[in-house]
Amino acid sequence: MGTEHSKNEEQRNMVFLRKGPKLPAWEDALLAGREPKSLLKRGLCYVSLSLIMKGMTSTPDFLWGLHEVQKLNLSRNQLVVIPPSLGKLDRLVVLNLCGNCLKCLPKEIGLLRNLKVLFVNMNCLKEVPAELSLCRKLEVLSLSHNCISQLPFSFTDLTSLRKLNLSNNRFVQIPLCIFALRSLDFLHLGSNKLENIAESIQYLVNLQIFIVENNNIRSLPRSLCYISTLELLNADYNAIQTLPDDLYLLRRLRRIAWNPMDKGLHIAHNPLSRPLPEVVEGGLDVLFNYLRDKKEHN
Repeated sequence: MGTEHSKNEEQRNMVFLRKGPKLPAWEDALLAGREPKSLLKRGLCYVSLSLIMKGMTSTPDFLWGLHEVQKLNLSRNQLVVIPPSLGKLDRLVVLNLCGNCLKCLPKEIGLLRNLKVLFVNMNCLKEVPAELSLCRKLEVLSLSHNCISQLPFSFTDLTSLRKLNLSNNRFVQIPLCIFALRSLDFLHLGSNKLENIAESIQYLVNLQIFIVENNNIRSLPRSLCYISTLELLNADYNAIQTLPDDLYLLRRLRRIAWNPMDKGLHIAHNPLSRPLPEVVEGGLDVLFNYLRDKKEHN
């Protein structure tokens, strides 16, 4: 009788397990007795691990023992914190933390001396740890869609940084440390609270794409016209009334652009003083000729 009761109980438990909620992929792998390292994918360039959209509210402990991982994707979960153990993954080259609920990053992120790409966009960050500046190989950094209003001055040490996205944050002015990043070729500061662009922008001598759309900028600095590498300048949706006379020096701007993805000069939805609105409608050549003539007659 006891044996039969045990069998019935076991059958009921099996039915319950089958009907229970499906386990996240990483947890299921562990419970199936798999070695955590079997989750790694070994590609031509990187040893990678992807845990996208697993519903994680915290990181699994096994993760910090996978020392060989070079590309880690934890995006689109519900992570509130990344523990100091992150620093153990010192071979990381690419780290994607976007689309979580992070309010801060651990200072141990500075131990990732091989890190080249970091995505922390779409989180709840209010600040960035100064230790991130120890990642001297960092080339791409996205901090967009957070609540950041300033950057640590130590960011001047990120001399390899080429692409920086700070859009949709709370910057009132461009952080001074940015003007020291001479390798930047892409800078996105759209949808902040900027009221001006400092003349120091001219020090970004390799800048090709500069986006400051949807701010409160009233004028473009003359020094911006000396960045001869500029191919896309997006100043749509600001409070600009006049344009600098030397704008025609930006010879790599090929057109007045209307599509956000197009290279060229984006100057729509600004209260430009007359006759600038009509001149802009004539195209970039007409605008540049107007500004050149205006300068010569002043």
